[in-house]
Amino acid sequence: MPIRPENLARYPDNWPEISLAMKEAAGWQCACEGECGRGTHTGRCPNRHGQPAYGTGSRVVLTTAHLDHTPENCDPANLRPMCQGCHLHYDRDHHRETAAATRRARIAAAGQLALIEEAS
Repeated sequence: MPIRPENLARYPDNWPEISLAMKEAAGWQCACEGECGRGTHTGRCPNRHGQPAYGTGSRVVLTTAHLDHTPENCDPANLRPMCQGCHLHYDRDHHRETAAATRRARIAAAGQLALIEEAS
């Protein structure tokens, strides 16, 4: 998945090499074993980079997920090669939280006060 420009400085300079090594070690197959929460596969996800994805037929792009959502933490134990579907599902709660924080910051920057606190 592309790195957002505002997060680029959080990744080490050798991130492309780190990510490539993780994908090669996984044999270019998604290494998710259900932790994504999709509920669509038991055991290891069958998706392979560049091949049609099971269920959708879309072309699989293998990505490297940070299990703790912290790009600075590139310990191999914190990294998992995942197809884009598993990676997006794995990150869904984190994305929801950061989107809510971004909305709150945008409202505050515009000089608006929230009348009702968003539910967590």
